[in-house]
Amino acid sequence: MVWKILKIPKRKAKTDEKLIRAIENIAGLSPSNIELYRLATVHSSIAKENGEGFKESNERLEYLGDAILGAAVADYLFKKFPYRTEGFLTEIRSRIVNREALNLLARKIGVGNIVQYDQKNAHLQQVILGNTLEAIVGAIYLDKGYLRTKKFVIDKLINPNYDLDELVNSNSNYKSKIIEWAQREGKEVRFEILNVKKGKNHKEFTAQVMVDNAPQGTGYGNSKKKAEQDAAFKTCELLNLMEP
Repeated sequence: MVWKILKIPKRKAKTDEKLIRAIENIAGLSPSNIELYRLATVHSSIAKENGEGFKESNERLEYLGDAILGAAVADYLFKKFPYRTEGFLTEIRSRIVNREALNLLARKIGVGNIVQYDQKNAHLQQVILGNTLEAIVGAIYLDKGYLRTKKFVIDKLINPNYDLDELVNSNSNYKSKIIEWAQREGKEVRFEILNVKKGKNHKEFTAQVMVDNAPQGTGYGNSKKKAEQDAAFKTCELLNLMEP
């Protein structure tokens, strides 16, 4: 069933050349099966049913890419830090592959230029870029295999975009940073869940940080915790709290 779904009949399209160039720029490789990458860019908000009643979106590739990305990062960190504990490795991996980090990374490398989604939903691009990046990882894995995918993760995602020494010494728990700041400044801070959208396969949470009853950053995520962290991250930016 997997291959039947993923092997979409090949078709000539004016967008092929643009997508191929974009993948070459993002991943540093030339796609062998362009349809995998096309599927990786299609968000469920515009997915259309195929002849078998299955909506073709990037959700399955996202699921696969999430696992492959986590494995590649774990592999890299395991060899990079041979004498550090499991807890340390888990924490650093989380800082690299958490939703906020992936959204920022995806925006930086140009995923926003190729993702396809319902543009009437204005905030969608803020929350789907990281998911699309995971779907692209899944596409690379199916197209090129694990070793080539790991090379992409290390050479194109980790090494150019992360200072591991800084990452190890930084505090990426933005919610804790906001709470600690509020305590120092004598301010009241709370996190509110403004909305929960229920999709077919997942929920989308909208959270907002309130400081002395004034709204600050608004965040999104597929869990309450992730939405609150995203809101906290944006509040840190608004309040100039990003420096350690």
